[in-house]
Amino acid sequence: MISGSPMPYLSFMQRGDDARRLRLDTLIRLRWLAVIGQTIAVLSVHYVLQFPLHLAATLFVISFSACLNIFLRARYPLSHRVEEGAATLLLSYDIVQLAALLYLTGGLENPFAFLFLAPVMISATTLPPRRTQFLGFMAIICVSGLANWHRPLPWFPEETFHLPQPYVTGVWFAILLGLAFIGVYAWRVAEEARQLSDALAATEFVLAREQHLSAVDGLAAAAAHQLGTPLATIALVVNELDRAIPKDSAHKDDIVLLKEQAARCREILAKITSLGDEVSGPLDTLTFEHLLEEVTAPHRPFGVDISITKGGHGEPPRCTRNPGILYGLGNLIDNAVDFARSAVVIGATWTDREVRIKIRDDGPGFASDILARMGEPYVTSRSLTRSEPQQGQHGGLGLGLFIAKTLLERSGARFEATNALPPDQGAVVTITWQRETFEAGVRAYGQANGHGGSSPAPYDPSASW
Repeated sequence: MISGSPMPYLSFMQRGDDARRLRLDTLIRLRWLAVIGQTIAVLSVHYVLQFPLHLAATLFVISFSACLNIFLRARYPLSHRVEEGAATLLLSYDIVQLAALLYLTGGLENPFAFLFLAPVMISATTLPPRRTQFLGFMAIICVSGLANWHRPLPWFPEETFHLPQPYVTGVWFAILLGLAFIGVYAWRVAEEARQLSDALAATEFVLAREQHLSAVDGLAAAAAHQLGTPLATIALVVNELDRAIPKDSAHKDDIVLLKEQAARCREILAKITSLGDEVSGPLDTLTFEHLLEEVTAPHRPFGVDISITKGGHGEPPRCTRNPGILYGLGNLIDNAVDFARSAVVIGATWTDREVRIKIRDDGPGFASDILARMGEPYVTSRSLTRSEPQQGQHGGLGLGLFIAKTLLERSGARFEATNALPPDQGAVVTITWQRETFEAGVRAYGQANGHGGSSPAPYDPSASW
């Protein structure tokens, strides 16, 4: 028996989004650095150089940043990551605070006017482009205002310092170019780093799933080998009972049912041991209709109405008898039957480009926590269902959907699980292939047997021999 504890898997995309958020501690540390630098600069100009300066006003503006840092440090933990809106608001404050300080100390004549680049660069590396554009426009407005309205630059008492207007215009233009260039450049570099990080996280996630599936494959093969002997004994005893019990016995139907279920168990074990085998040949080619019927037929005896609707543009697709597709679709239909109240609807559509199968039931649907972790191992909400025993029931292991999803994705399918929109209810699972991928095995067989890439005649189980 396969056993294990639930694994704390998270979607790599969710982990990536959380990791991109700016840590509040980073903003606080940068602001403390700015507060210390601004304070030293102001005090040095006033007491060391002895330039006339609006000391009280400038220190009052700087104190706002210190008070904000103290509040944020007391309110939030060090590891807190700020949302996009909060980060934009904090960086906007830094721009406004710097503009107020430069207004009191010479405007664009102040050599520290280039510090407008800092909040925009931080935004470009951590926030979406629209947030960076907003901060860039705010910085441009502040720089444009400071080019025309500001207090005189602190200078020697007996002298008045004024830069020529063309030079101030040049500084204004340089800052604007710097905002645009640094913003775009920092965003581009950060975006490439984010894409690389996402690719590595996705690779790690897929490798972990493949490693887990390989382990499950080995355990399944071992279980199939161990179950072969007792299952053969059960089949032998059932056959003996079938011959021994009179045809008019009240238990005759039960014996027939046991024979059918034992035969189905042997078929399942055979599929488990052959999931990795390559299949090809005229008898391994299925039409779309026969594929749907083959994966649906074993689940009809459980009291749930299973209906199939199909339609599309052009000739229906064909595929080989791929064990991954057969097992994956069969497992999804089995889940739908288990949780359905009365009906399961399988909708199959195709075009020249896509093949799509949608499995829908009228049950309670996926729980929100299950839906967020769909397809991960050891995630299950299974309880007592029609096809499970009534005693000793502890629910499923959460491996069926994980294996089905992985096998279908191996076959080139795209897997999507949602809930029906109100007022309808129930789970909806959609599997989509590119038609070329879905029919790849059939085309490969046709080319290998001299059909020039044409598909062989599909196997029709209803045809006479």
